[in-house]
Amino acid sequence: MKIGQGIDVHAFEAGGRLVLGGVEIPHSHGLKAHSDGDVLLHALCDALLGAAGLGDIGRHFPDSDAAFLDIDSRELLRRVVTQLDERGLGVSNADLTLVAQAPKLAPYVDTMRDNIADDLHVDATRINVKATTTEHLGFTGRKEGIAVFAVVLLDE
Repeated sequence: MKIGQGIDVHAFEAGGRLVLGGVEIPHSHGLKAHSDGDVLLHALCDALLGAAGLGDIGRHFPDSDAAFLDIDSRELLRRVVTQLDERGLGVSNADLTLVAQAPKLAPYVDTMRDNIADDLHVDATRINVKATTTEHLGFTGRKEGIAVFAVVLLDE
């Protein structure tokens, strides 16, 4: 087994789309990013790449490269999965925590989980997505952005 951890943070900006786990969520703000800003999938990609010893998302998909401007982060995840497949690595499970004071994310986590399971080619029971707040503390508590913590296990 190989374990990986991923952490990502994006700030809110007025307008734009809020996409998390491939799900567009109605909100007054989107996330500031070079890609679609899907902070959940970015943290997951980092965890997967880390477990495989392949660096991080910035190394593979740099925000200085115009090819990744506004790219769908599910496409980035699928590219990471291809790299895992090439190395004979499969996902045993993933546990993902969204940290946001707003918007309320609980109604969307099952769809996020299903999207991630589809992209990882695993049963949805192997993926856990949960959302929490920081009780109004810190930048997430002030509704300035969203943070995500991801942990994955890979099998050889």
